[in-house]
Amino acid sequence: MYVDALLSYAHFLAIFALAWFLGRQWLLLRAGHAALEVESLVRVDLGYFVSAGAVLLTGLGRLFLGAKPLAFYTHNASFHALIGLFVLVGLVSILPTMSFQRWRRYRRDDAAYEIPAGEWRWIRALVFLELCGLAVLPLPAVLMARGIG
Repeated sequence: MYVDALLSYAHFLAIFALAWFLGRQWLLLRAGHAALEVESLVRVDLGYFVSAGAVLLTGLGRLFLGAKPLAFYTHNASFHALIGLFVLVGLVSILPTMSFQRWRRYRRDDAAYEIPAGEWRWIRALVFLELCGLAVLPLPAVLMARGIG
């Protein structure tokens, strides 16, 4: 029982960290394409990646070591929706990550490099889409926890 409680706690902490790093990305992108702190954005993106890994690992821990049997999860459509949405948010995050890395490389080569406004808007929209996906993730989790699905 203690293992399940500790895994749940660690899972929630990882989720909160993930939300914080994604929110921080959004705030950094608000600075505008000309005043963007690219180095900070890359560091925050790394934190986002690490926290997403922690969410995944603690979730797997809950799946295999938690109080509920594996069958509880694998036969639940809400669980599949939760995993699908998590993967979708992760896939959407690939483009912003690649852009942040490219912007950092260009800024290191040329300190006067200005990120194109259209690209900045597109990446900002993708980060917002990630935030929206993250906001919806608790719904299938709550349904799953109650055996709905």
